[in-house]
Amino acid sequence: MRAVAAFVVVAGIVLAACGGGDSGTGDDGSGEQRTKATLVLDFVPGPVHAGIYDAVANGYYEDEGIDLEIIEPTSTADTLKLIDAGKADFGLADGIDVATQIAQGRSAKGILALVQRPLGGLIALRRSGFGSPADLDGRTVGVTGVPSDDAVLDTMVADAGGDPATVNTVTIGFNGVQDLEAGKIDAFTGYVPSDGVQAEVDGHPTTSFDLDAYGGPRYPGLVAFSTMDKISSEPDLMQGFVSATIKGYEDVLADPQAGLDALLAENPAIPERFAKASLDAYMPLFEAGADRYGRFDAADLRSLSRFLIANHLIDEPIGPDRFATNEFVDGSG
Repeated sequence: MRAVAAFVVVAGIVLAACGGGDSGTGDDGSGEQRTKATLVLDFVPGPVHAGIYDAVANGYYEDEGIDLEIIEPTSTADTLKLIDAGKADFGLADGIDVATQIAQGRSAKGILALVQRPLGGLIALRRSGFGSPADLDGRTVGVTGVPSDDAVLDTMVADAGGDPATVNTVTIGFNGVQDLEAGKIDAFTGYVPSDGVQAEVDGHPTTSFDLDAYGGPRYPGLVAFSTMDKISSEPDLMQGFVSATIKGYEDVLADPQAGLDALLAENPAIPERFAKASLDAYMPLFEAGADRYGRFDAADLRSLSRFLIANHLIDEPIGPDRFATNEFVDGSG
Protein backbone atom coordinates (compact mmCIF):
# COMPACT_ATOMS: atom_id res chain seq x y z
CA MET A 1 0.00 0.00 0.00
CA ARG A 2 2.80 2.41 0.70
CA ALA A 3 6.47 3.06 0.32
CA VAL A 4 8.30 3.84 3.56
CA ALA A 5 10.65 6.55 4.70
CA ALA A 6 14.39 5.90 4.89
CA PHE A 7 15.39 4.07 8.05
CA VAL A 8 18.62 2.76 9.49
CA VAL A 9 20.27 1.16 6.47
CA VAL A 10 21.30 3.03 3.35
CA ALA A 11 20.95 1.24 0.04
CA GLY A 12 24.67 0.68 -0.41
CA ILE A 13 24.91 -1.03 2.96
CA VAL A 14 21.93 -3.23 2.13
CA LEU A 15 23.49 -4.27 -1.15
CA ALA A 16 26.79 -4.99 0.53
CA ALA A 17 25.10 -7.02 3.24
CA CYS A 18 23.16 -8.99 0.67
CA GLY A 19 26.23 -9.62 -1.43
CA GLY A 20 25.62 -11.05 -4.82
CA GLY A 21 22.35 -12.63 -3.80
CA ASP A 22 23.37 -16.20 -4.56
CA SER A 23 22.50 -18.50 -1.71
CA GLY A 24 25.68 -20.16 -0.49
CA THR A 25 26.61 -22.61 2.21
CA GLY A 26 28.74 -22.11 5.25
CA ASP A 27 29.81 -23.77 8.46
CA ASP A 28 27.99 -22.20 11.42
CA GLY A 29 30.64 -23.40 13.87
CA SER A 30 28.82 -26.60 14.77
CA GLY A 31 30.22 -28.47 11.81
CA GLU A 32 26.88 -28.36 10.01
CA GLN A 33 26.57 -26.82 6.57
CA ARG A 34 23.75 -24.33 6.29
CA THR A 35 22.48 -22.35 3.32
CA LYS A 36 23.03 -18.63 3.74
CA ALA A 37 19.90 -16.65 2.88
CA THR A 38 18.74 -13.05 3.25
CA LEU A 39 15.31 -11.73 4.19
CA VAL A 40 14.60 -8.05 3.50
CA LEU A 41 11.80 -6.73 5.70
CA ASP A 42 9.10 -4.36 4.47
CA PHE A 43 9.90 -1.82 7.19
CA VAL A 44 11.83 -1.52 10.42
CA PRO A 45 11.23 -4.53 12.70
CA GLY A 46 7.89 -4.43 14.45
CA PRO A 47 5.20 -6.59 16.05
CA VAL A 48 3.97 -7.90 12.69
CA HIS A 49 7.37 -9.61 12.39
CA ALA A 50 7.13 -11.34 15.78
CA GLY A 51 6.79 -14.78 14.22
CA ILE A 52 10.01 -14.35 12.28
CA TYR A 53 11.96 -13.38 15.39
CA ASP A 54 10.35 -16.24 17.30
CA ALA A 55 11.57 -18.61 14.58
CA VAL A 56 15.07 -17.16 14.87
CA ALA A 57 15.07 -17.41 18.67
CA ASN A 58 13.94 -21.04 18.60
CA GLY A 59 16.38 -22.09 15.89
CA TYR A 60 13.68 -23.04 13.40
CA TYR A 61 15.61 -21.68 10.41
CA GLU A 62 18.73 -23.49 11.56
CA ASP A 63 16.70 -26.69 11.90
CA GLU A 64 15.81 -26.27 8.22
CA GLY A 65 19.46 -25.81 7.29
CA ILE A 66 19.17 -22.03 6.77
CA ASP A 67 21.51 -19.35 8.07
CA LEU A 68 19.09 -16.42 7.80
CA GLU A 69 20.18 -12.77 7.76
CA ILE A 70 17.43 -10.19 8.35
CA ILE A 71 17.91 -6.82 6.64
CA GLU A 72 16.01 -3.57 7.22
CA PRO A 73 15.23 -1.76 3.94
CA THR A 74 15.59 1.89 3.13
CA SER A 75 12.14 1.73 1.49
CA THR A 76 9.53 -0.71 0.24
CA ALA A 77 10.79 0.04 -3.27
CA ASP A 78 14.26 -1.11 -2.26
CA THR A 79 12.91 -4.39 -0.90
CA LEU A 80 11.18 -5.08 -4.21
CA LYS A 81 14.20 -4.08 -6.29
CA LEU A 82 16.63 -6.17 -4.25
CA ILE A 83 14.57 -9.31 -4.68
CA ASP A 84 14.00 -8.68 -8.38
CA ALA A 85 17.72 -8.08 -8.94
CA GLY A 86 18.65 -11.30 -7.17
CA LYS A 87 20.42 -9.41 -4.36
CA ALA A 88 18.37 -11.12 -1.66
CA ASP A 89 16.42 -14.35 -1.37
CA PHE A 90 13.21 -13.30 0.37
CA GLY A 91 11.31 -10.07 0.87
CA LEU A 92 8.21 -8.84 2.67
CA ALA A 93 5.72 -6.41 1.13
CA ASP A 94 2.07 -5.41 1.11
CA GLY A 95 0.02 -7.49 -1.33
CA ILE A 96 -0.64 -4.37 -3.43
CA ASP A 97 3.09 -3.79 -3.83
CA VAL A 98 3.65 -7.39 -4.93
CA ALA A 99 0.80 -7.12 -7.44
CA THR A 100 2.19 -3.86 -8.81
CA GLN A 101 5.59 -5.48 -9.33
CA ILE A 102 4.00 -8.35 -11.23
CA ALA A 103 2.01 -5.91 -13.39
CA GLN A 104 5.27 -4.15 -14.26
CA GLY A 105 6.72 -7.39 -15.59
CA ARG A 106 8.87 -8.23 -12.57
CA SER A 107 9.40 -11.80 -11.39
CA ALA A 108 7.96 -11.43 -7.87
CA LYS A 109 5.76 -14.22 -6.54
CA GLY A 110 4.29 -14.78 -3.07
CA ILE A 111 5.19 -17.86 -1.05
CA LEU A 112 3.55 -17.09 2.32
CA ALA A 113 0.75 -14.81 3.53
CA LEU A 114 1.91 -13.43 6.89
CA VAL A 115 -1.44 -11.69 7.45
CA GLN A 116 -4.72 -12.45 5.72
CA ARG A 117 -6.39 -9.02 5.69
CA PRO A 118 -5.30 -5.57 4.50
CA LEU A 119 -3.52 -3.50 7.11
CA GLY A 120 -4.49 -0.15 5.65
CA GLY A 121 -7.44 2.09 6.31
CA LEU A 122 -8.42 5.49 7.61
CA ILE A 123 -7.42 6.72 11.06
CA ALA A 124 -9.04 9.66 12.86
CA LEU A 125 -9.11 10.99 16.41
CA ARG A 126 -12.02 9.63 18.41
CA ARG A 127 -12.95 13.08 19.64
CA SER A 128 -13.76 14.05 16.05
CA GLY A 129 -16.88 11.91 16.35
CA PHE A 130 -16.65 10.36 12.89
CA GLY A 131 -19.00 7.41 12.55
CA SER A 132 -17.89 6.33 9.08
CA PRO A 133 -15.64 7.46 6.23
CA ALA A 134 -18.64 9.38 4.82
CA ASP A 135 -18.15 11.91 7.62
CA LEU A 136 -14.91 13.02 5.95
CA ASP A 137 -16.85 15.09 3.39
CA GLY A 138 -15.29 18.55 3.47
CA ARG A 139 -12.56 17.42 5.84
CA THR A 140 -8.79 17.26 5.36
CA VAL A 141 -7.23 13.83 4.97
CA GLY A 142 -3.50 13.18 4.84
CA VAL A 143 -2.13 10.77 2.23
CA THR A 144 1.44 9.64 1.70
CA GLY A 145 1.56 10.44 -2.00
CA VAL A 146 1.49 6.77 -3.06
CA PRO A 147 -1.28 6.25 -5.69
CA SER A 148 -2.87 3.38 -3.80
CA ASP A 149 -3.66 5.74 -0.89
CA ASP A 150 -6.03 7.72 -3.11
CA ALA A 151 -7.69 4.49 -4.20
CA VAL A 152 -8.16 3.44 -0.58
CA LEU A 153 -9.61 6.81 0.43
CA ASP A 154 -11.97 7.12 -2.53
CA THR A 155 -13.21 3.54 -2.19
CA MET A 156 -13.94 3.83 1.51
CA VAL A 157 -15.67 7.22 1.37
CA ALA A 158 -17.83 6.20 -1.59
CA ASP A 159 -18.80 2.86 -0.01
CA ALA A 160 -19.90 4.68 3.15
CA GLY A 161 -22.17 6.96 1.10
CA GLY A 162 -19.91 10.00 0.93
CA ASP A 163 -18.54 11.92 -2.04
CA PRO A 164 -14.76 11.48 -2.45
CA ALA A 165 -14.62 14.67 -4.51
CA THR A 166 -15.53 16.73 -1.44
CA VAL A 167 -12.67 15.38 0.67
CA ASN A 168 -9.64 17.65 0.87
CA THR A 169 -6.41 15.70 0.59
CA VAL A 170 -2.92 16.83 1.50
CA THR A 171 0.28 14.91 0.86
CA ILE A 172 2.09 14.45 4.16
CA GLY A 173 4.47 11.58 3.47
CA PHE A 174 4.72 9.40 6.54
CA ASN A 175 3.91 11.99 9.17
CA GLY A 176 0.31 10.85 9.61
CA VAL A 177 0.48 10.15 13.33
CA GLN A 178 2.28 13.40 14.14
CA ASP A 179 0.03 15.54 11.94
CA LEU A 180 -3.13 13.96 13.32
CA GLU A 181 -2.03 14.47 16.91
CA ALA A 182 -1.10 18.08 16.10
CA GLY A 183 -4.53 18.78 14.62
CA LYS A 184 -3.17 19.52 11.14
CA ILE A 185 -5.43 16.91 9.52
CA ASP A 186 -8.76 15.29 10.36
CA ALA A 187 -7.71 11.78 9.33
CA PHE A 188 -5.05 9.95 7.33
CA THR A 189 -4.49 6.78 5.36
CA GLY A 190 -2.23 4.47 7.32
CA TYR A 191 -1.69 1.04 8.76
CA VAL A 192 -4.26 0.61 11.49
CA PRO A 193 -2.39 -1.97 13.67
CA SER A 194 0.72 0.20 13.76
CA ASP A 195 -0.12 3.87 13.05
CA GLY A 196 -3.47 3.75 14.80
CA VAL A 197 -1.97 1.98 17.79
CA GLN A 198 0.91 4.45 17.96
CA ALA A 199 -1.52 7.35 18.30
CA GLU A 200 -3.40 5.47 21.00
CA VAL A 201 -0.20 4.78 22.93
CA ASP A 202 0.70 8.47 22.59
CA GLY A 203 -2.50 9.31 24.45
CA HIS A 204 -4.70 10.20 21.48
CA PRO A 205 -7.63 7.74 21.27
CA THR A 206 -8.52 6.96 17.66
CA THR A 207 -11.34 5.67 15.53
CA SER A 208 -10.11 3.52 12.66
CA PHE A 209 -11.92 2.26 9.58
CA ASP A 210 -10.59 -0.85 7.81
CA LEU A 211 -10.36 -0.95 4.02
CA ASP A 212 -12.09 -4.33 3.67
CA ALA A 213 -15.00 -3.14 5.84
CA TYR A 214 -15.73 -0.25 3.46
CA GLY A 215 -15.76 -1.50 -0.10
CA GLY A 216 -12.15 -2.62 -0.38
CA PRO A 217 -10.96 -6.16 -1.02
CA ARG A 218 -9.88 -8.66 1.56
CA TYR A 219 -6.32 -9.56 0.58
CA PRO A 220 -3.04 -10.53 2.30
CA GLY A 221 -1.69 -7.32 3.80
CA LEU A 222 1.84 -8.69 4.23
CA VAL A 223 3.36 -11.24 1.89
CA ALA A 224 6.66 -13.10 1.92
CA PHE A 225 7.84 -13.36 -1.67
CA SER A 226 10.74 -14.36 -3.85
CA THR A 227 11.23 -14.58 -7.61
CA MET A 228 9.86 -17.21 -9.96
CA ASP A 229 13.40 -18.21 -10.97
CA LYS A 230 14.53 -18.74 -7.39
CA ILE A 231 11.31 -20.55 -6.48
CA SER A 232 11.85 -23.04 -9.30
CA SER A 233 15.61 -23.39 -8.86
CA GLU A 234 15.78 -23.56 -5.04
CA PRO A 235 12.59 -25.28 -3.85
CA ASP A 236 14.28 -26.74 -0.76
CA LEU A 237 15.31 -23.27 0.39
CA MET A 238 11.77 -21.98 -0.19
CA GLN A 239 10.28 -24.91 1.70
CA GLY A 240 12.66 -24.54 4.61
CA PHE A 241 12.02 -20.81 4.95
CA VAL A 242 8.24 -21.20 4.80
CA SER A 243 8.17 -24.14 7.21
CA ALA A 244 10.33 -22.35 9.79
CA THR A 245 8.37 -19.11 9.48
CA ILE A 246 5.05 -20.89 9.92
CA LYS A 247 6.36 -22.50 13.11
CA GLY A 248 7.31 -19.07 14.41
CA TYR A 249 3.88 -17.60 13.76
CA GLU A 250 2.14 -20.66 15.17
CA ASP A 251 4.12 -20.03 18.36
CA VAL A 252 2.91 -16.42 18.41
CA LEU A 253 -0.70 -17.48 17.88
CA ALA A 254 -0.41 -19.92 20.77
CA ASP A 255 1.60 -17.63 23.06
CA PRO A 256 1.77 -13.96 21.99
CA GLN A 257 4.06 -13.04 24.88
CA ALA A 258 6.70 -15.49 23.67
CA GLY A 259 6.68 -13.83 20.26
CA LEU A 260 6.83 -10.39 21.84
CA ASP A 261 9.79 -11.43 23.99
CA ALA A 262 11.65 -12.75 20.94
CA LEU A 263 11.01 -9.53 19.00
CA LEU A 264 12.11 -7.25 21.84
CA ALA A 265 15.19 -9.33 22.64
CA GLU A 266 16.54 -8.59 19.16
CA ASN A 267 15.05 -5.09 18.90
CA PRO A 268 15.20 -3.51 22.37
CA ALA A 269 14.64 0.00 20.98
CA ILE A 270 10.97 -0.82 20.29
CA PRO A 271 8.87 0.55 23.18
CA GLU A 272 7.36 -2.42 24.97
CA ARG A 273 3.99 -0.76 25.55
CA PHE A 274 3.58 -0.02 21.85
CA ALA A 275 4.83 -3.49 20.86
CA LYS A 276 2.28 -5.25 23.05
CA ALA A 277 -0.64 -3.10 21.93
CA SER A 278 0.32 -3.41 18.27
CA LEU A 279 0.75 -7.18 18.45
CA ASP A 280 -2.69 -7.41 20.08
CA ALA A 281 -4.09 -5.54 17.06
CA TYR A 282 -2.31 -7.83 14.60
CA MET A 283 -3.37 -11.09 16.26
CA PRO A 284 -6.82 -11.37 14.59
CA LEU A 285 -5.26 -10.65 11.19
CA PHE A 286 -2.64 -13.40 11.13
CA GLU A 287 -5.13 -16.20 10.35
CA ALA A 288 -8.49 -14.40 10.01
CA GLY A 289 -10.35 -17.62 9.17
CA ALA A 290 -7.80 -19.05 6.74
CA ASP A 291 -7.71 -22.83 6.24
CA ARG A 292 -4.26 -22.79 7.80
CA TYR A 293 -1.72 -20.15 8.66
CA GLY A 294 0.00 -18.65 5.64
CA ARG A 295 -2.26 -19.92 2.85
CA PHE A 296 -3.29 -17.67 -0.03
CA ASP A 297 -6.99 -17.60 -0.84
CA ALA A 298 -7.68 -17.48 -4.59
CA ALA A 299 -10.92 -15.52 -4.18
CA ASP A 300 -9.12 -12.87 -2.12
CA LEU A 301 -6.41 -12.52 -4.76
CA ARG A 302 -9.02 -12.12 -7.50
CA SER A 303 -10.72 -9.41 -5.42
CA LEU A 304 -7.41 -7.59 -5.07
CA SER A 305 -6.84 -7.75 -8.81
CA ARG A 306 -10.32 -6.33 -9.54
CA PHE A 307 -9.75 -3.51 -7.05
CA LEU A 308 -6.42 -2.56 -8.62
CA ILE A 309 -7.87 -2.57 -12.13
CA ALA A 310 -10.90 -0.51 -11.08
CA ASN A 311 -8.57 2.09 -9.59
CA HIS A 312 -6.21 2.14 -12.58
CA LEU A 313 -3.29 0.78 -10.59
CA ILE A 314 -2.78 -2.16 -12.94
CA ASP A 315 -4.02 -2.76 -16.48
CA GLU A 316 -4.59 -6.52 -16.66
CA PRO A 317 -5.90 -9.11 -14.19
CA ILE A 318 -3.32 -11.06 -12.21
CA GLY A 319 -4.32 -14.68 -11.76
CA PRO A 320 -3.99 -16.21 -8.28
CA ASP A 321 -1.47 -18.76 -9.58
CA ARG A 322 0.70 -15.96 -10.92
CA PHE A 323 0.47 -13.89 -7.75
CA ALA A 324 1.42 -16.68 -5.34
CA THR A 325 1.88 -20.36 -4.71
CA ASN A 326 0.62 -22.46 -1.79
CA GLU A 327 3.07 -25.24 -2.61
CA PHE A 328 5.36 -24.57 0.33
CA VAL A 329 2.61 -23.79 2.85
CA ASP A 330 0.90 -27.06 1.98
CA GLY A 331 4.24 -28.89 2.10
CA SER A 332 5.11 -27.66 5.59
CA GLY A 333 3.24 -30.44 7.34
